[in-house]
Amino acid sequence: MLTALNKDLKPFEELITKFSKDELKPHVEEHDRYPFGTLDTNIIESGFHRIYDLGFLGIMLPEKYAGIGQGISAMCMMLGHVAEVDASYSLIIFTSGMSQQIILNADADGIAEKIYPIAKNAQEYLVAFPSFTDPGQAAALPQASSSGTGYTLTGKLDYLVLGNFSKWAVIPARTTDSKSYSFFLVDLNDKGVRKSNAIFSLGLHACPIIDITLNGVSAQIIGGEGKGEKYFEATSRIMHVAAAAINAGIMRGSLKEAIDYTKEREQGGKLVINWSEVRMLLANMAVKSKAAELCVTQTCKAIDEKLKDWGQISIASTLHVHDLACEVVTDGVQLLGGNGYMKDYGQEKRYRDARQVQALLGLVPLKKLALIKEIIA
Repeated sequence: MLTALNKDLKPFEELITKFSKDELKPHVEEHDRYPFGTLDTNIIESGFHRIYDLGFLGIMLPEKYAGIGQGISAMCMMLGHVAEVDASYSLIIFTSGMSQQIILNADADGIAEKIYPIAKNAQEYLVAFPSFTDPGQAAALPQASSSGTGYTLTGKLDYLVLGNFSKWAVIPARTTDSKSYSFFLVDLNDKGVRKSNAIFSLGLHACPIIDITLNGVSAQIIGGEGKGEKYFEATSRIMHVAAAAINAGIMRGSLKEAIDYTKEREQGGKLVINWSEVRMLLANMAVKSKAAELCVTQTCKAIDEKLKDWGQISIASTLHVHDLACEVVTDGVQLLGGNGYMKDYGQEKRYRDARQVQALLGLVPLKKLALIKEIIA
């Protein structure tokens, strides 16, 4: 639907669709086992490098920083097509975009130049970020202390996406005696960084997530001290719709698999898809999936055209898409009967992935309360 409004996105759509079909789809089941059980992580890392080689990790990054220089519409189109096959890789692209937008919103040109133009591979280019956290809502953050020309960070940060793969991380931390927080660039290869084993999460298993502990780690501040909330708000308002695009892609994948399955399965002497109850369930999935696509498309348009209250539109439409996604993936499991719960099929994975995507950028109830507080004010 996004390409219908913007023809310039068509070449990107063809490229990402081919990549998802040829390079992601054959490995979805084995990727989903990571990090629980034995799996050659080289397969996953090769996927990182491939999406880096294709330029997907810098879709919204300006060309002067070795990016492609596209807008939120291109990001959402890409995330949706990848999530239709494996949402784990959408989280990789999403996290990369979050880090980039934090740095850009802070006008931290020196840091951008330090990372992106000179990166030789995906590990140097990808920047880890706690994508499931709103730092302003976190009970505890690392402490930052000024040390001459720079800062040192001490403390623990939970759920750092890409933390055991990336060289760099954007870390929220509070300065001494300050209730506000700032963002810092940290080299994850620093000897003061201690990393946990990969966390076995609900879904999105092929995107590694860890906890880290910092012990006097050197850090470079991103933007102004105490302005982390300002940078996060500016970034999250745009990136909320990117999270919605991931769930819209999951919904399309769930609908497609449900249709394919019911076309082949027989019950009572006829194909399951010819039962009226099944068709009604499929119709409900299709209606919700199309509504989600429209929400994403129109939100991207509102952002691009800088419509009044586009930030509220982004948050509200995203929350709605997440609710629709959870309903669609539930029906997707049901339509496959007992097979819907089996790992041999993709529906139970989409069920888990959709609920984890819902948690991106903070807890849903707190996002709803923040939205209505802003509207009332």
